[in-house]
Amino acid sequence: MLEEVGKIIIMALGFGGFLLANYILDTKKTSKPLVCPLEGSCETVLQSEYSKILGIPVEILGVLYYGFITLFYFLLSFFPSVLPEQLYLIVVALTACAFLFSIYLTVVQSILIKHWCTWCLVSAFICSIIFILAIYIANTEIIELLRFA
Repeated sequence: MLEEVGKIIIMALGFGGFLLANYILDTKKTSKPLVCPLEGSCETVLQSEYSKILGIPVEILGVLYYGFITLFYFLLSFFPSVLPEQLYLIVVALTACAFLFSIYLTVVQSILIKHWCTWCLVSAFICSIIFILAIYIANTEIIELLRFA
């Protein structure tokens, strides 16, 4: 029961992260000013040299990551037989990478840029919760698979 609630929470967080990353992407594309709550310096952070990885804007990576996570946990919740069992471990590894990447970006804001983007911190928080829940759910799913093997 708790893992089902966790899946729904991850879907909601993934969708929220998708909307957030899409908002940042849209704002940057249209050159609109980004509204940064809590008196943050979102523009400074999002226009920094650290806002791209291998030439790819971080917000595009966020849209792809959060979209995939939302879709995966939707399918896991409502159509679990469609997904190969090995995909659970790949998704947990992906959430671990996203979690570590968000820590890296938070350190970059703190030490190198010396400015904070509130939306980036919200995204890092979302990644952290998704990672924690994904580990819990994957652990439970793997135990269930082994029990019936």
